[in-house]
Formats: sequence, structure tokens, C-alpha cells
Amino acid sequence: MSVLVNKDSKIIVQGFTGSEGTFHASQMIEYGTNVVGGVTPGKGGQEHLGRPVFNTVQDAVDKAGADTTIIFVPPAFAADAIMEAADAGIKVIICITEGIPVGDMVKVKAYLQNKETRLIGPNCPGVITPGEAKVGIMPGFIFKKGNVGIVSKSGTLTYEAADQVVKQGYGITTAIGIGGDPIIGTTTKEAVELLMNDPETEAIVMIGEIGGQLEAEAARWIKADGNRKPVVGFIAGQTAPAGRTMGHAGAIVSGEGESAQAKMEILAENGIHVVASPAKIGEAIASVLAGVAK
Repeated sequence: MSVLVNKDSKIIVQGFTGSEGTFHASQMIEYGTNVVGGVTPGKGGQEHLGRPVFNTVQDAVDKAGADTTIIFVPPAFAADAIMEAADAGIKVIICITEGIPVGDMVKVKAYLQNKETRLIGPNCPGVITPGEAKVGIMPGFIFKKGNVGIVSKSGTLTYEAADQVVKQGYGITTAIGIGGDPIIGTTTKEAVELLMNDPETEAIVMIGEIGGQLEAEAARWIKADGNRKPVVGFIAGQTAPAGRTMGHAGAIVSGEGESAQAKMEILAENGIHVVASPAKIGEAIASVLAGVAK
């Protein structure tokens, strides 16, 4: 079992022939990901990286059976790319693009409401199920297969957490980079819920950051759900001044409960094992898994 992507996922790349799409698609193919083609309007019928190019997502669904897409489309056109994929019946849409206007994402969020599609991102590193499918921009060699799920707003901290978990002798079921924009397709709580319901995932690393209420919402759900699996939590931005955006567009303390300290307290109150430094994630996972084994 895994969540979102696996060896049977039929993946296309939107923005396939552009420089970003080309580079990351070739890395994904090298990893062993089942990339069945890509989409670049006007280049349909060509071949790129040994895979067919389609003019539209609908063509890729009809001809290659695509069910998952990764989007490397410039910000001005990315919202349309997401909606096109949803229209074509793609089940999992992973949008890497950073800088999509918030107004565009408001429309996308509304558009996806009645569709059976899950959007991950935008402004995210993607999703990886080690040994099966890398649908994103993460360095695949860091991830080894195992029993720990990762949910993170931050790309680099996803890799850091995976590296530490592996060095402790464990591995990853699926790592989900949910993205750092103010409006994203899948929230922390929704991603954690996917992993809670995955039989192979025995513990979860939840990495958040200042700004918004996503981590608090997830923490309260985890407790209400009965703390079924141990969760290790870390919140980035402990030294960030209030009112200033720190890196991600959504990383700004603008209200009560949005600072790192407040979020860490909420996590701890809801039974999450909070670490003050990302350097402690691996040790914390080892200790909670040792507790599960007893």
C-alpha cells in the first residue's frame, strides 16, 4: 500500500518539453517512475525522452490511460493546466509551479470542488513512494522504502526528514509535499488522514511552518481521531518576526495561533511529539516506533 502514487500510476508531465519539465521528467524516468507521456500544446505527435507528446491532457488520458499528472507550467498558465487535467478525469494532480496568482487559485479551488480529483500543491516538491514512483522534484536517492509517512509544507525539510528517518534504520511509505502557498489543494489534515488510513504507515512526520491554521486543524483532527498512530511534529519559522512573509507566500504570522510557538503548543496539546529542531526528527521517530513495538 501507498498513498497517491505507486508503481501502477500512469503519469504524464504537463509542460513536458520545457526546460524544467524535461529535466525533472528525465529524473523521474531514471528513478523508474511510470511516465507514459507528456503534454505540450502544438507539439502533439512528437516524441520526447522516448515518450509520446500530446496536445491536450484529454488526448493523454484517451491514448495513454493517464491518471496522474505533474505540472511544470509557468505561473500565468498553471491554473488552466490544473483545470484542464481535472476536466480530463485525472485523479491526482501534482502542481510544482511557484508564483500562481492567489486569485487564480481561488478559481481553481472552487472549480475542483465537485470533481473527483486530488490536487497536491501548488508550490510543492511533489509526492514520492520510494522504490515505486517519484512524482516531483525531490532527490530520489535520499528516500528508502519503509513505514514512516511524511507530510510537509517545505521541500527541503521533507528531504531532511527522510534522510534522518533512513539513517535511523527506518524508511518512508510516501512523502507528500503539500506546498507553501496560501491556497493549496490538499491540506495538512487531509494528507495526514491519507497516511493514517494507509495500513503500511506506522508513524507520521508532520512538518509545518508559521502562518495559517493548517497544522492546528490537523493536530485537532489527529486527537479527535484517537491518536491512532504516533506523529512527530516540527514547525519552521521560530525566529520569524510577525507580519513578514518568510520564504513561502503563506508563511506569514498574521493572527493569533499562527506563530511557531503557538503552533508547537497546539501540536503538543493534541498528543503530537513536537521537536524544537529539525535535527531531532529522526531520533523522535526512532523513539516513537520503539514505543509502538513494545
